[in-house]
Amino acid sequence: MITLYWSPQTRSARAFWMLEEVGRPYRLEAVDIRAETRRDPKGFAEASPLGKVPALTDGETSVADSAAIALYLADRYAAGDLAPLADDPARGEFLYWLFYTPSVIEPAMAEKIAGIAPNPVSFPWGSFDKMVAALERRLADREWVSAGRFTMADLLLAGSVDFLASFGMLQPSKPLADYRDRCLARPAAVRAREREASAAAGA
Repeated sequence: MITLYWSPQTRSARAFWMLEEVGRPYRLEAVDIRAETRRDPKGFAEASPLGKVPALTDGETSVADSAAIALYLADRYAAGDLAPLADDPARGEFLYWLFYTPSVIEPAMAEKIAGIAPNPVSFPWGSFDKMVAALERRLADREWVSAGRFTMADLLLAGSVDFLASFGMLQPSKPLADYRDRCLARPAAVRAREREASAAAGA
């Protein structure tokens, strides 16, 4: 069975959603990342070399980092559905948008939080505003970001849009707001929020 190492109010929420989308049973191991003296559960250090959540084990396989977990679960349990197959022409576009969250959105978000002046030459993401504009253009006339259907790329992107809006860092345009709402209304997303809330209450 899959084991998810998680902590409340972290990117672990994404992993709950991913697991609900693929429909595989999983058990939880809570990690207190805020404790001064940590006592991490058995197996966590091997699953997450940097001690970050989320991470998971699946038999002999260990995977850490949201995007890596998304790709692993999609390829392992929902190939051709939540991720285009390797020989599908849509695969490249899917990979670009899958990694848009960790490679573009999150660095741009850190730049904005730190109040760093954007440097389009040295910053691969250009600027926070450029990052948002590119996403808005992409979703202006389509329901999903790639492959013509919901994929793990949408899961990561919608979660990021929701996070930015929740903390007042982004006032989503109508296409972005509709996209976020469409993704978060998926039954798997609803189940994930319920299971995480239940787990947090019992932690």
